[in-house]
Amino acid sequence: MSAVIELNQVRQHYGKLQVLHDVSWSLNAGEIMGLFGHNGAGKTTTVRLILGLIRHSSGELKVLGGQAHDAKIRQQIGFLPENVMFYPQLTGLETLRHFARLKGAPMSQVGELLEQVGLSAAAGQRVKAYSKGMRQRLGLAQALLGRPKLLIMDEPTVGLDPIATQALYRLMGQLRNEGTSIIICSHVLPGVESYIDKAVVMARGHLEVAGNLYELREHAGLPVRIRVKGLAGTEFAHPAIQSRTALHDGWEEFAVEPDARLELVEQLLQCRPKDLEVRPPSLEDLYCYYTEKAGALGVAGVQQ
Repeated sequence: MSAVIELNQVRQHYGKLQVLHDVSWSLNAGEIMGLFGHNGAGKTTTVRLILGLIRHSSGELKVLGGQAHDAKIRQQIGFLPENVMFYPQLTGLETLRHFARLKGAPMSQVGELLEQVGLSAAAGQRVKAYSKGMRQRLGLAQALLGRPKLLIMDEPTVGLDPIATQALYRLMGQLRNEGTSIIICSHVLPGVESYIDKAVVMARGHLEVAGNLYELREHAGLPVRIRVKGLAGTEFAHPAIQSRTALHDGWEEFAVEPDARLELVEQLLQCRPKDLEVRPPSLEDLYCYYTEKAGALGVAGVQQ
């Protein structure tokens, strides 16, 4: 697969302050990537570099095979900021037409996108009457103008109800299947875990790790949690078990070394439990591990 974004030893300075330190990672066509890190980790600077709003101090950065600040490259990028701002006196339809003209996108897309994000009925209403969720959906429609090859979304589910959130993720899957590359920055780590192909975790301006969740789990070596119901009073021991914790309603949780999880499951099944669940380290677990490893967890907590 061809790389849509390539960062190679990228550094960024603001005067004497260095905010990015030799950051290297890539994103291929048709991949969804989560970009995570504490406040001040360097995510916003990285996004600004990709959008061509600022230029990197040193290293190499390619976006869609060219330079990020090239107008032709920027035209192929869609961006949904965390806090979308529109002219309150314009209607949703007028707003989207305005951005279509700015971006050189066909006007025929305007109605299609309003329908796609569920705003057709409210297209004639002024934006000042829109709820936060409606403004967020209008922002998404704006980002999709021109059918971008690269879509960057910062907290895309802010203000969306569960149904709209699921619709957004379905749309992301459709765009990925069509070859669009997507970057998501989000606080809601459990929400995005099922939808990303790879994750990049940054801390203090450094790249801590990049890869798919399987690679991150293998690298971290965090324990796998096996939850079992109906073993109360049963003697069970194995050197790979790190802890055994009683939960509720007859459930217990074993924290085990990842390489021993299959062997443990087989042995636990021989005890004929009523139920059993295997829970690998979650994206949130991995984020906390890599952020704490970088010495940044105590500074910023588990925030994006």
